[in-house]
This record gives sequence, C-alpha cells and structure tokens, in this order.
Amino acid sequence: MNPDRPDALQASACPAPPDASTTNADRSAWAVFLIFLRLGLTAFGGPVAHLAYFRAEFVTRRHWLSERSYSDLVALCQFLPGPASSQVGIALGLSRAGYGGALAAWAGFTLPSALVLTLFALGLSRWGAALAPGAWQGLQVVAVAVVAQAVWGMARSLCPDRQRVTLMVAAACLALLQASVWSQVAVMVAAGLAGWLWLQPGPTAAHEPLPIRVSRRAAWLSLTLFGLLLLGLPIAAGWWPGQSLELISGFYRAGSLVFGGGHVVLPLLEAQLVPNGGVSAETFLAGYGLTQAMPGPLFTFAAFLGASLQQPSGQGIAGGAGGWLALLAIFLPSFLLVVGALPFWESLRRSRHAQAALAGINAAVVGLLLAALYQPVWSGAILGPRDFGLALVALLALMFWRLPPWLVVLGCGLAGWLLGLIA
Repeated sequence: MNPDRPDALQASACPAPPDASTTNADRSAWAVFLIFLRLGLTAFGGPVAHLAYFRAEFVTRRHWLSERSYSDLVALCQFLPGPASSQVGIALGLSRAGYGGALAAWAGFTLPSALVLTLFALGLSRWGAALAPGAWQGLQVVAVAVVAQAVWGMARSLCPDRQRVTLMVAAACLALLQASVWSQVAVMVAAGLAGWLWLQPGPTAAHEPLPIRVSRRAAWLSLTLFGLLLLGLPIAAGWWPGQSLELISGFYRAGSLVFGGGHVVLPLLEAQLVPNGGVSAETFLAGYGLTQAMPGPLFTFAAFLGASLQQPSGQGIAGGAGGWLALLAIFLPSFLLVVGALPFWESLRRSRHAQAALAGINAAVVGLLLAALYQPVWSGAILGPRDFGLALVALLALMFWRLPPWLVVLGCGLAGWLLGLIA
C-alpha cells in the first residue's frame, strides 16, 4: 500500500506467490509500458484473444493477480461500455503503477496499431489512386466475413434463449428502419429496460474482491466527468461549430455507448461519419478490413477514421492530428468508467436487476451488429458473385480453418487484386 496516495489506486497483495523477478522491476509506469508494448506488437486475434494473452502474461507468468480475480476483472469490464480488453489492460496498469501505470498500459497496447492505421489513412489520401481497385475491393469484402463471424459468435453467447433472440431481431429491425446514432442509443436503452422487466439472469458466480483499490471520491469525480462530457460535448459542438469539436463529441459518444466489444463500434461510427460525407463508405469498409490485420484493440479503427476525415473549407484539421484526436476521444470513456466503477463493482455484480438489464443490452448489441452486417457492410462490399464467393472463402478461413485474421486480410487483398486483373 502507498500511504502517500489515499485517492490513488492501491494494489493489495496477490494470492498467487509472486515471481521474484517481477516484485519491484515492473512496478514503474515505464516497465508497465514496455510489457504492454510487447503485447501491442504481438497480440493479434481480437478481444477474446487479447484476454487470453493477458491471462497468460499477468496471471500465469507474472502473478499480478489470481485466476479468480482476473475472471472477476474481465466480468467488470464486460459489464461496462467500451472495449473490454483495453479496459482490462487499463485496470491491470492501475493495479501495478497507479494512474500513470493505467496510461502506460493503454499507450503500450494501443499506439503500435494506431500509428500504422494513421499512416495508412494518410497514405491513402495522397496515393490512394495508386492502389489497385481489386485490392481495395478485397479489403472491403473481408469486412463481411469478419462481421459475420462476430455476429455468429456473439449471438451464440449473448442470445441463448428465445427472449434474447427476440430482442436481437427487434433491435436489428429498428436499426435498419432508422439508421442514426441516437436511434441506436434509444434501442439500447429500450433493450435494457426490457431486460430488466423480462429476463431472469442466472445465479452469481463465486468471486473474491478485486486486488485493486480506488477511493470513492476519485470514482465519483470520474463518473461525474464522464457524464458531463457525454452530455456537454454535443451541446458545445452545437454552440461552437467546427470539425474538431464534432469529431471529439462523436468519438467520445461512440466510446461511451458501445457494449459488446470492438466490432460493435462499427454501426455507431458508420452512422456518425458516412451519411454526412465525413468518410466515404468505401474508405470506411476498407479501413475496417485493414484493422482486422492489426495487433491490439479494434478501437484503433478510430485513428484511421479520424485521419481519413474530409476537411470542409475553413474547418479542417490535419489528418494526423485528426487521427490522434479521434483515438483519445474514443478511449477516454474507458479510463473514466474503469476508475468510476471499481468501488461499486461488488454492489453491481450482486444486483439481479443490473445483470438482467445488461443481458437485454447485450442482446440488442448483437442486433445492431446484425443490422450493420447488412448495411453498410454487405450492401457496400458485395457487388457481384465474385465478391460473394470471396467473402465465403474468407469466412471459411476464419471460422473453420481458424487462420489468423491478418493473414485472411492479406489474402483477400491479394485475391481481390487478382480477380480485378481477370475481370
């Protein structure tokens, strides 16, 4: 414990015996950054794979916390909106080196892929015409397979009964009827209410208190700031029109309202950026396809989009600056929610009403992703039989051959280029 920092995170002793080599050497923010940087360069495979990497590194190898505490931390981050794997990483950094450790963990895990995606977006803006149309189309087609795989996997785990399947289908239909950010938010709120009234969650699993401490004062300050930004940024963007404030407001809202992982940010960002011409549908889908080939969190897609934004006359921001601004805005809610939720997790996990509402929201999230699979993913990428066949091959490679996503993305780009040559 650190008596000089009463408002800061305090890490309790871990039940597992610590490795002598890690007792002091990895308690600085710099050491945490280096550990997560290695993961940010090598952790391919999406959120589920990231959680497995974290378990192997921090439970099995370094003994930062016990198996049960890690499972409980994952449950907390899945309960919160935002990218669960990144939030677990933030919490692990908090447990090791305080708030500086949280920032270091996020930076190490996130910046490698964010940098590559930002550079790719800037390259497209200058030399996009040099990219073969077939390869561009292949990157769009692979997004169909990726989202289809995500819908299938999430539906199996989050919609196991007819009540939640009904909520999923209803959410998909409503999202297709009215495609906008606020209609999607309304769908999630209605699904949470329906879950609270209609669903019966199972019994709470055995657990132990998390070995992470945040004062209630710090938690309330964090939650207050989260709410003020969520409500105040759209108002500020309306009072002082400009691309920068609109960008921050839109990406902060997406990071605040996404349940279910990185794939689910797709419909919110598409509704935010494509209809108003901020990013073309083709660029949006190609960037999303490329993001699947990156290590680290899927939310780094925000860096690509921010750097790809069209710049209205007199309101533009530099592409690179837009990428980093979007990245910070979409991840800021994760920091605030992790810090704000930790002191109240014991009460939340015992509340059957809260668990039922979350089950309803998760079912609606699958429905929103199902709607996004049709529009814009399918309608924008599948233009003929060849595209459909390539999407089927990509889905086979991902779901049954279990090839790494980066290899499937590269294969689809190459296949699209070859098909373009013989068209």
